[in-house]
Amino acid sequence: MQARRASRELALIIFSQIGKEIDKFNPNDFEQMILGSVRTLISNCSDEISIVTSELSNVREFVEDFENNHPDNLSRPIDAINIPVEMPLTSKMKEDIDIIMNVAEKSMSALEVAELSVLSGQNDVKRYVQKIISAYKDKKSDIDNVIKELASGWDIDRLFKIDKDILRIAIAELLFVKDAPVKVIIDEALELAKKYSTDESPSFINGILAKVVEAYV
Repeated sequence: MQARRASRELALIIFSQIGKEIDKFNPNDFEQMILGSVRTLISNCSDEISIVTSELSNVREFVEDFENNHPDNLSRPIDAINIPVEMPLTSKMKEDIDIIMNVAEKSMSALEVAELSVLSGQNDVKRYVQKIISAYKDKKSDIDNVIKELASGWDIDRLFKIDKDILRIAIAELLFVKDAPVKVIIDEALELAKKYSTDESPSFINGILAKVVEAYV
């Protein structure tokens, strides 16, 4: 995980914590905010892995029951060890395979959280998070007005908060921080949407940011 990517993810978690209290943001409290953000990520990731690990146990139990109750094993002596049996790739098994794949993805997420915890202590990460938050604090009205203007047909007050915060971070970077390539800022905003928001969010956010680039960058 690159430092800037870590900064954006930390900034998103901090935004979720301070909400409308952004005007009270105090750089002196920054260390605690970073620590709180990392702890939130670790807690969420731990909960998710516990859930998918439980699901994986269910998959194993299903496979064992299938093997135990297969005619080839039912016909064997009661004290005999089961022999492997073929399993049809039914829709149920496809669902179970998807669960296993999800476990692998969550495990990767856990590794990212561990890496993020380390990166959060690096000065370049801290500085960039602070740049993003300070830019939004100083230009809050301008940034939210850009979203209102370009999100035609959408009421900004009714948008998912996570989507608004992703847009706020990206627009703050595009228009005021200006320390990263436009494509990188947009791509990583979409990655945050895929990771933390709904299936429709990346498309919505991409559309808004494309308009921002066209109109203001």
